[in-house]
Amino acid sequence: MEVENSTVVTEFILLGLTQSQNAQLLVFALVLIFYLIILPGNLLIILTIRSDPGLTAPLYFFLGNLAFLDASYSFIVAPRMLADFLSEEKVISYRGCITQLFFLHFLGAGEMFLLVVMAFDRYVAICRPLHYSALMSPRTCYALLGALWLGGFAHSIVQVALILHLPFCGPNQLDNFFCDVPQVIKLACADTFVVELLMVSNSGLLSLLCFLGLLASYTVILCRVKGRSSEGTNRAVSTCTTHIIIVFLMFGPAIFIYTRPFRSLPADKVVSLFHTVIFPLMNPMIYTLRNQEVKASIRKLLGQHRVCRMEEKN
Repeated sequence: MEVENSTVVTEFILLGLTQSQNAQLLVFALVLIFYLIILPGNLLIILTIRSDPGLTAPLYFFLGNLAFLDASYSFIVAPRMLADFLSEEKVISYRGCITQLFFLHFLGAGEMFLLVVMAFDRYVAICRPLHYSALMSPRTCYALLGALWLGGFAHSIVQVALILHLPFCGPNQLDNFFCDVPQVIKLACADTFVVELLMVSNSGLLSLLCFLGLLASYTVILCRVKGRSSEGTNRAVSTCTTHIIIVFLMFGPAIFIYTRPFRSLPADKVVSLFHTVIFPLMNPMIYTLRNQEVKASIRKLLGQHRVCRMEEKN
């Protein structure tokens, strides 16, 4: 069935995060402050890694891509959410909704796969250090990067394809502040049991398997370095601990949202807010605060910028 013939609904009304005007203004202020502070931090990480010749190791290559993915991911939901807070009618077109949903899962899945790649990089660096240069060559890094983008695209296109075959004839009110699979599917004018099962298998099972695999891999790494006492070992433990924190921030909300039947729970909107707006901007910052090399490079870059500003004034 063609999309045009099966889709009567041409737009969706977003009910938003809350119906309380005071609560909306409070959330708007908090998200705006957070967005304006943390987003430049992510961009600074990307600029620092690209401009510092000393940060060319695969670890920093993947960290720069993590910052890029997270910054891009935050652009999908946050700007429109902030605009909707100030608008009485929160309306998004059918095509706009599908587009938002596509990029949400495209970049989200890409980040999940990137965290898997970063875990593999740490495993090779710590458990097979003599083979690290050969296994994690620049060609391999770019191949892994291409694979994760392709994997994210494949995951997202499946989500969109399943939704495009559903008829929407009303109602058209989405009980959220953005378009996502659980809320959109509930508005379909058809039995969606099979589609929900496929969605849970696609998003939920993928998130859960990646999460368990990452925890297992970092457990193996930490067991391998246990008992060693050296500066390199301490750095390895610090890096792995940071990765584990990011894994919980990334996969915890995703597992909560996508590994259960698509039924509304009171915590859904709060979890979605952290999953789509807060955590993506925090992930690279958490990593950077525990990485001495990146922090030193950022201070050096900012110092050079201040010197240039002073020379221009003089």
